[in-house]
Amino acid sequence: MQFDTKIAVVIRTDLQAWQKLNVAAFLTSGIAAAHPACIGDPYEDASGTKYLSLIGQPILIYGADGPALTRALDRALTRNVTPAVYTEDMFKTTHDAANREAVRAVARTDLNLVGIALRAERKVIDKIVDGLKFHS
Repeated sequence: MQFDTKIAVVIRTDLQAWQKLNVAAFLTSGIAAAHPACIGDPYEDASGTKYLSLIGQPILIYGADGPALTRALDRALTRNVTPAVYTEDMFKTTHDAANREAVRAVARTDLNLVGIALRAERKVIDKIVDGLKFHS
């Protein structure tokens, strides 16, 4: 199935494994919150047990170093794509309001990004992540 949109998550490659998973989970929740139409129907197994809905399209995970991550953010903003962001300072907080304060305290050019997530038309996402490789 071909989707009109694409979801991309870009995560800094030098993070610990638990940090990468944490960042990916938080960033995809931002996509789900901003784009509720991307959520599919709830699941149910053959026994009738009900499960939660998931994002209904593939999510592509890319790896990047700090400069490439900043470049992807700049490309997104230039193309009027609002990303979800996760900064290194957010690892030191314990709740959502503190996360927002950690981001608000730093100018965009000084953000110590560890990940971003984006959803936009396929061609737009392709231009934003151009040059990045899938995370391994």
